[in-house]
Amino acid sequence: MKKSMIEVAYGVLKENKEPMPFINLWKLVSAEMGYNQSQFEDNIAQFYTDLSIDSRYINLPGNVWDLRSRHKMSENVLDTDSIAVDEEEEEQEESMEVEEKEEPQEN
Repeated sequence: MKKSMIEVAYGVLKENKEPMPFINLWKLVSAEMGYNQSQFEDNIAQFYTDLSIDSRYINLPGNVWDLRSRHKMSENVLDTDSIAVDEEEEEQEESMEVEEKEEPQEN
């Protein structure tokens, strides 16, 4: 039975024993799958999607991928506190802009 792209990627990362830039991983996976240039181009988006939704993989900074099992839990969790702060700051800036527009003009 032929392996899927995502299963081949698991084997490549396990064998490599360290994180790998996406394009390097894709080149190795597509070579093992026996893809020609057209298949290489046609399947890259699906491969990226598959990596993104499969919980066995982690996307590290710089679009570098690795097996999630090789990383501490603290690396696997996104800190959403900074996101909330950014949204609050944005809302404050927007309300300040509205207040400035609403102030009566002096003649």
